[in-house]
Amino acid sequence: MIALDTSSTIAFLSGERGRDVTAVEAALRFRQGVFPPVVVTELLSDPIVRADIAALIRAVPQLEILDGYWERAGELRAGLLRRGLKARLADTLIAQSCIDHEVALVTRDRDFRNFAIHAGLSLE
Repeated sequence: MIALDTSSTIAFLSGERGRDVTAVEAALRFRQGVFPPVVVTELLSDPIVRADIAALIRAVPQLEILDGYWERAGELRAGLLRRGLKARLADTLIAQSCIDHEVALVTRDRDFRNFAIHAGLSLE
């Protein structure tokens, strides 16, 4: 199982190339891809999302929100902010979902490096 971030999923859907796009394609093809719930929200927030793309997004399994998730996410974000590091709320929620389920995240967003270095997030 591997978690798919918004940035890499959009790149895949847009026909872009890259290592992350190849990983997204393989994860979807072999039914190993999962979305953190916030990624689903971000992807479906596009006001012109096509119906077939929306159906694809809805067909991908989502990581479950576990008990204590919101508290852990708040503490995670506070810890990074105390260090003077960037920790956007959506990125924090995505990272916490992956950490909770011990799954790696495929992303092209470099902001997740702080979560990898300081919180144990695995990146692909």
